[in-house]
Amino acid sequence: MLTSKVAKRYAQGLLDFTNESGQTAAVFSEMKEVVKIMAESKDLNKFFLTPYIDAKKKIEVADQIFKGLSVSSQNLIRLVIKHGRESQLKNIAQEFINKVEDINGVQRVTLTTATQISKENIDQIMRSSNLVKEGSNFDLNLQVKPEILGGYILRVGDQQVDASVKTKLNQVKKDFQLN
Repeated sequence: MLTSKVAKRYAQGLLDFTNESGQTAAVFSEMKEVVKIMAESKDLNKFFLTPYIDAKKKIEVADQIFKGLSVSSQNLIRLVIKHGRESQLKNIAQEFINKVEDINGVQRVTLTTATQISKENIDQIMRSSNLVKEGSNFDLNLQVKPEILGGYILRVGDQQVDASVKTKLNQVKKDFQLN
């Protein structure tokens, strides 16, 4: 997912602040909660995207929804809304999470398969790939996309191994067209 410059800047500002104040771990878990809430609530997203609702009203609603968060997290949310960037709130929170994970050496891994696969198969794919560092921490995101027909697509950071049946069939089709 491409992240906007706005999200990166707000996330970096939050990271700098939390590092100075020693709140990085607490705000990290709260930003995971923000991402979860924003991902699950379509109504909240629609509310934040509605241009004719005043920022003060949006802040009041956000204060109620996120009242369990720390003052630092609440202030970030208020600031984002006050500056008209509420559409970027989820991206800002996700970018903060990514920055903290990068600092902690956590690799983000996406494994896409045509069907659900067992834990043993996942472990075998991870071991067979040289993209995942041996003994490193990683955040695994499993996706099921039947359109790849079979095999898997493993993405680690900005590198990808595409061992899907769909890609192999497309390559055979391309080879036939060239000959």
